[in-house]
Amino acid sequence: MAVPIRTAVAALCAGLAATLFITVPARADQDAGSRVQVWAVSGPERAAAAHEPRARVSLDDTTGRLSLSVSRGGRTVIEPSPVGIVTQQADLSQDLRFLHRKDRLVDERYRSKSGKRLERRVLMNETRLSFATAAGARLDLVVRASADGIAYRYVLPAKYGDVLGETSAFNLPPDASAWLSTYRADNEGRFAQYTAATAPTGEYSDQALFATGGGYTLLAESDLTGTYSGARLAHDQGTGTYRIKLADTTVPTDGPLATPWRAMVTGDLATVTRSTFTDDLAPASKVADTSWIRPGTVLWTWLAGGREAGQSLAAQKAYVDYAAERHWPYEAVDAGWYFKTDEWDTTDPNWQTNSWMPELVEYARAKGVGIIVWIHQRDLDTPEERAQWLPTLERWGVKGVKIDFMDSEAQSMLQWYDTILQETAAHHLMVNFHGSTVPKGIQRTWPQVMTLEGVAGEEKRTNTAAHLTTLPFTRNVIGSMDFTPGAFQRVGLRPNSDAAEVGLTVAYESGLQMFAGTPESYDARLLARDYFDQVPAAWDDTRLLAGRPGQEAVLARRGGDRWFLGGVYAGTARTAEVPLTIGSGRWLVETIRDGADGLVQDRQVLRGGDSLSVDVVDNGGFAGIACPWRPGVTTCSR
Repeated sequence: MAVPIRTAVAALCAGLAATLFITVPARADQDAGSRVQVWAVSGPERAAAAHEPRARVSLDDTTGRLSLSVSRGGRTVIEPSPVGIVTQQADLSQDLRFLHRKDRLVDERYRSKSGKRLERRVLMNETRLSFATAAGARLDLVVRASADGIAYRYVLPAKYGDVLGETSAFNLPPDASAWLSTYRADNEGRFAQYTAATAPTGEYSDQALFATGGGYTLLAESDLTGTYSGARLAHDQGTGTYRIKLADTTVPTDGPLATPWRAMVTGDLATVTRSTFTDDLAPASKVADTSWIRPGTVLWTWLAGGREAGQSLAAQKAYVDYAAERHWPYEAVDAGWYFKTDEWDTTDPNWQTNSWMPELVEYARAKGVGIIVWIHQRDLDTPEERAQWLPTLERWGVKGVKIDFMDSEAQSMLQWYDTILQETAAHHLMVNFHGSTVPKGIQRTWPQVMTLEGVAGEEKRTNTAAHLTTLPFTRNVIGSMDFTPGAFQRVGLRPNSDAAEVGLTVAYESGLQMFAGTPESYDARLLARDYFDQVPAAWDDTRLLAGRPGQEAVLARRGGDRWFLGGVYAGTARTAEVPLTIGSGRWLVETIRDGADGLVQDRQVLRGGDSLSVDVVDNGGFAGIACPWRPGVTTCSR
């Protein structure tokens, strides 16, 4: 069908208008006669332009320095912030002159195996601005803009020696609210609230959330591989500046270089929470056949049974029996199964012939349960070790591996990630990374990665209810999160109520949702157990119904025609009022809340858009299912 000329011209103009090259007078504090060149970059969704983030790249002709700022609806998101990179042979942070620009529309569709929704659409404007130093060294600054974010990366089209660092930083309004996690190599710092300026001097995870006049912004990274080094944020108290600091003081590079994307997920809180921006920036899947990759719920046995369970075939068969009874698709065997029975943490050199794992896998297979096994990274550290482990696990019929204790984002470890991702895909093994980096687009490129830890999860004894309500807006925005909810037996070691613990299975997304409780604790809470029987691990859609970091988070995730609800709260008891914005029509809503004598289930019929009222205890929460209602429908369970 022919496209009307008016429509074609409008589309072309929209794309070109996304990048505007102008020259403006210098600010008063610049030298007389100085000029600044400015390029504006915004997304292609022109109908919603007032609500979309807009980037502004500036070049000061006096210093040759670049800066980038972000606004939304005319209000500040990121103040002008330095942009640049320094290598052994070229300082590409100053004395730059503009060469040319190139624009293109990025329009892609892909299907995910896990995450907030399975079907994805990528629609971004991309502007490539080329600069050069007086000596001829060239820097391309690539900026992308979409309805939910701004990102940039550096492209060095020639070899300029090893990277010595970036001058990249993010300048936030000093009074911007900030939710930050102190940096740890395992990314398991607890989130706390500050303002941008009052946060203590130190290093923070780059998954930092800020609230400004322009809305919420989550800083993130995408397309991080072994060609580069992982980033964290360095901050000095009293300023709103957060500098990019790399894990390596020097990053070796052997040719042209494209750095990871520095991403800013931006919008109202619902937009940020629902965003797949960091996945959308990443390269397309490198796994051609993904039919063997199947998300699911998992009976996890570490917090349920510890070391003894990890070294007992009988215990593991009992767990398999329970998973089969509940129709949970997987059971995970944690640390100890291949260690010497009389020497904890020491690998049995004859594990391939001594192990009872093949017997367990076959036992579980006959009952319709897949087995996932824990393995220490040190046992997969060399080509020889991987050639021993991975084919053996595949031959046994193991469905996935939980790899633990990487504890580094240095380039050498990222190169190991590159290798293990290729090899686990080749051997049809799903992956759960613990003691790890956080998702940085990895799940789009390598869809067998079902989840990653990189979070202060259920195993921690120092978590707060405020931390739990912050995670849906920070760590879980950027990808699947193995928090391992459901540890009912850890009374006194977790800060939340039983109903909140049930709600975490929906509030937190994970392609392999590891239930951390004991069979006895499930059987003592039949409403929770039956809810776990229903909850999927792959979602068709995700929506934020209500929330504020550190205070409350209520998410709705759709599986088929049912919406699953998960709410977590920090603070005193209340009657929560939650807008049921899941679609028109009438819905049967079943909720699980805390009662005086345990968990209680309520049922009511509501119209889409009505307010759902739920009584919440101190640091409590709730879980629920909403299904289309018609006369005769009395339950959402299936």
